[in-house]
Amino acid sequence: MLANFLDKSKPINFIGILVFFLLCSLITLIFVFFDTDFSADKLLRNFFLLLLLLSIFFFYNFILSKNRLTLDNLYAYFLFTLFVICILPELSNYNTLISVTIYLFFLRKLYSLRSSKKVIQKLFDGGFWLGILFILEPTSILFFILIFIGISLHQKITLHTLFSPIIGFITPLFIYFSQSFWFNKTEIFTQLFDFNTNFNIELYTKTKFSWFFVCIFLATLFSMVFKSAKMLSVSNTFRKSWTLLIINFLVVLLFLALLPNKNNSEVLFLLVPASVIITNGIQLIKKNSVKNLILYGFLLGSIYFCFFL
Repeated sequence: MLANFLDKSKPINFIGILVFFLLCSLITLIFVFFDTDFSADKLLRNFFLLLLLLSIFFFYNFILSKNRLTLDNLYAYFLFTLFVICILPELSNYNTLISVTIYLFFLRKLYSLRSSKKVIQKLFDGGFWLGILFILEPTSILFFILIFIGISLHQKITLHTLFSPIIGFITPLFIYFSQSFWFNKTEIFTQLFDFNTNFNIELYTKTKFSWFFVCIFLATLFSMVFKSAKMLSVSNTFRKSWTLLIINFLVVLLFLALLPNKNNSEVLFLLVPASVIITNGIQLIKKNSVKNLILYGFLLGSIYFCFFL
């Protein structure tokens, strides 16, 4: 039943998943307000957090639909929604949500390299968004790996394609430096290049999130293995996008491990490639009964993790 519902990417199905997310968000907010004193400021803050989350859903779906990273269905959107529900109580950090939104702008340009239209502009824009993300979180410099791999997979390596993202990256940094220099606060700018890292994954292994990570990692790993085995006999654009998607997942794992300040909300970075990879694995299954079993398992697991664990 659930597989049939998600197979049809109709607006009403999309809205149905969105309503489910909003209900879960409302329940989470109710629990938060019961635990703490009610205030108008807190209500307004959570309202804006919800708007940011909804914008993340919009851009996530936009990337999927424009770059054909999955078949024409709602599996990935559904899984991404469930994964976000699991960490709803942790998503109270404006900086993380804004960073993830910019990260999605970056991924939109990255995966659109599959098309040969306006390549230089895409590379400049990708570098530009990465520059802004770097200002918010310097560890994101690791995502530059994805730009150069994207170029090597989808386009020709030339001076123009190599230097366009670098110039785009430098542009917001130059603006930020100019502002810092004008207000005599250049030390704030230079702190970006200190690269304080904290290779400590204890937060992800010794809390309830260890179960979440194990499930996500195993599901992603199985999907990688089975989908990649099938892709070996195929030579097309999606094969290159699939390779980039796997590298995206691995780079984000390294990014999370090196992130100096961890609070679990940053897991959102990982959920984007993970949900797409898992979806590609589920799409290989022929029997709807097996698909339903997996999808209902994810559904019940996310509800239990969010509200009962």
